[in-house]
Amino acid sequence: MEELWQVLRPDEQIELQLRKLYTQHDFQPYHLNNFEEYSMYQQNYNFLRNSSIITFTGNDGRTMALKPDVTLSIAKNTPSGEARKVYYVEDVYRHDRQAGEYQKIYQIGLEIIDEITWKDQLEVLKLAWKSLAQVGEGTLDLSHMGILTGICDRFPEEDRPKVLDCLRDKSSHGIDELTNKAGLSEEEKLNLAKLVRLSGDFETKYQRAKVLLAAYPKAQAGLEELKELYEALQQEELSDKIRLRLDFSIINDADYYSGLLFQGFIKEARETILYGGRYDRLMHRQGKSQGAIGFGMKLNHVGQKLPADTQTSKYLNIALPKGRMGDAVYQLFTQAGVASEDVFEDNRKLIFCDEENKLRFFLVKPSDVAIYVEHGAADIGVVGKDILLETKAAVIEFLDLHMGECRLAVAAHNEFQEDFSRPLRVSTKYPQITREYYESIGRSVELIHLHGSIELAPLLGLSDVIVDIVETGTTLKENDLTVIQEIAPSSARLIINHATWRFKQERIQKVIEKVRQQL
Repeated sequence: MEELWQVLRPDEQIELQLRKLYTQHDFQPYHLNNFEEYSMYQQNYNFLRNSSIITFTGNDGRTMALKPDVTLSIAKNTPSGEARKVYYVEDVYRHDRQAGEYQKIYQIGLEIIDEITWKDQLEVLKLAWKSLAQVGEGTLDLSHMGILTGICDRFPEEDRPKVLDCLRDKSSHGIDELTNKAGLSEEEKLNLAKLVRLSGDFETKYQRAKVLLAAYPKAQAGLEELKELYEALQQEELSDKIRLRLDFSIINDADYYSGLLFQGFIKEARETILYGGRYDRLMHRQGKSQGAIGFGMKLNHVGQKLPADTQTSKYLNIALPKGRMGDAVYQLFTQAGVASEDVFEDNRKLIFCDEENKLRFFLVKPSDVAIYVEHGAADIGVVGKDILLETKAAVIEFLDLHMGECRLAVAAHNEFQEDFSRPLRVSTKYPQITREYYESIGRSVELIHLHGSIELAPLLGLSDVIVDIVETGTTLKENDLTVIQEIAPSSARLIINHATWRFKQERIQKVIEKVRQQL
């Protein structure tokens, strides 16, 4: 048997260990079909975190889909009132936004469908902890829908999605704008800005959150539920490879989730590998009377090792945009006492090391900064808000540096007269932003994707209008162009990798606070 065990890949070994663990807790194996009717996923699109779905037409004419999620299928196929306690090992298919291709995700997970008790929640959290510990060193982060909705209740309904965005991105500058708009008191504004940034060791941050959430009864109730679960977990004999954290950036759709939320990270993966929570509302939306709780964990990264040079490195890796913006940000870092001067002396290098402060800088194309950070090659980076809006990079947008301030706008020739009888021809290097903007106002467009010299397009008749960033407007004026609509403001933002934040938070916070004092 030992020889056979050694033949198995690391992910296969962990799968077998977890199967045994779940079976010992009376979970039964559950197997699903590879295909489901597309309509089910279409009706629950937000639950899938807006993932694209692979569809095809079946022999009977129905539109079918390769399953992008397991939980939805289990919920759908469980009769109302029936209790189930199951685990699964399944492949799901999701769209990789950066690669532009679909990927197969190998995952294992479990679900309890029943009248959910406090003991059920504790058991699921314990198993999530043990599952992560099988994979490597990491963190299990807790949040609660009661906390999120308690905060959102202080804002007009139309602004609540933006409030959740600010919590997810830890964007204190974003929440400041919304609290000003909502007319909240100065004390409440300050408390909410602190809440947005709050995360870390559960016991320490719980005490802080309790003070900051004192005026929000619904949020307080959710926090106390997390505290009870935390105290119960401390009584268990669980691996010390996993740290328990409190973090309000864990956001799931309020139409589906109803209580406990949690996510898991390991150092090697550089991304979230475990998602879980209580989803009673999903069951009720499907006409089921039960509650439900569970989690799924990716096994794709099992056995993956960090590159040798970063595995034991104490460097903080920083991606800066090439050009004036990168130079300005580096100057800001030196003024803040974060970085040493003259690190960029030899400009032919690709990586610049600040040995004194244990920082590694690298200059990349501005549009690539978010990619480096999202994938964990860089811990933090500086990128324009326009690029974040275009790429929708899954990063923490922590700080507005108020540098490179400009605006995304629609511009046209001074004599432009719009013809509503046909699609508007639009040239831009921001196709995603442009498409979303014109969809929001119900205007059909023909997009022409360019990579530079955007202002030429209307002058040569290539397009009717352009969508581009506008700083002073001088270039537009010199070419007889004018702004006809503004889409969004943009400036340089300091961004952080989600997984890195869990493992280098103290170092990153020290850097950010010094930089913030210079703004």
